[in-house]
Amino acid sequence: MNNLPFLAQRLFNTPLAITPSKAEMVMAALADRFGITKLFRASGDMLAMSELVGAEEEEPDYRHYDVVHGVAVIPISGTLVHKSGYMRPTCGMTGYDGIRANLSMALEDQSVQAIMLDIDSGGGEVSGCFDLVDAIYGARGQKPIWSVLSESAYSAAYAIASAADKVVVPRTGGTGSVGVICAHVDFSKALAKDGIAVTMIHYGARKADGNEFNPLSEEALARYQADVDKMGELFVATVARNRKLSVAKVRGTEATTFLGADGVEIGFADAVMAPDEAFRSLLAELG
Repeated sequence: MNNLPFLAQRLFNTPLAITPSKAEMVMAALADRFGITKLFRASGDMLAMSELVGAEEEEPDYRHYDVVHGVAVIPISGTLVHKSGYMRPTCGMTGYDGIRANLSMALEDQSVQAIMLDIDSGGGEVSGCFDLVDAIYGARGQKPIWSVLSESAYSAAYAIASAADKVVVPRTGGTGSVGVICAHVDFSKALAKDGIAVTMIHYGARKADGNEFNPLSEEALARYQADVDKMGELFVATVARNRKLSVAKVRGTEATTFLGADGVEIGFADAVMAPDEAFRSLLAELG
């Protein structure tokens, strides 16, 4: 695909609010296509590129969210990215731009009495995530907003879910992973093996920090860690606000994921229900 370098730029050397297993899958697929090196699961199995991206699709020529009995159902699935240019999930990704646009339209739509965020995602980019979360949180009170997980909401997806009035998780679904991760890729040994030497010519002592052609210096690592820590604290504070929990309690989860009822117990969800049961519960609340 022609956009592989663009995807790599958005995934490597940038903070992500994503579960490690999901990040591993995406990065292994990209590395395999670049032919530079191979990243493996602990089991040693490579992952297919088809798990990351598919054939491009055109924007569907109908309403971008479904309205069922007065409830706007906004789908949020796959890897979450800042800008996808699509109003619905496509190619295994959902854009924060599409979610925000659908939310704005649903709030203004006279046929919509409530909004259901239909979420199943392991997370994605930090960029754009918290602005969207604040927009959802700020919309509370205009119309009921429920996050109904079908199956899980982890990391950036959980940040979005937590902004709703109510979070419902199925018994086999999950919540949490309130943390930030950043992967630095060092291709220097692989390039040297192929007889390729890359010289970085730059102005400014820190200009080349984090480049993929040299090992990461201790100074650069410390700076990136500080940035990740700041984003992690923003994540923790946001979830604490959204769920009316103490910052210490959210931070104390140490990015743990919680299965079904465990998420309710920790305060990350309000009820355990299958998605269809949750939808009926929302309808009952609307009367």
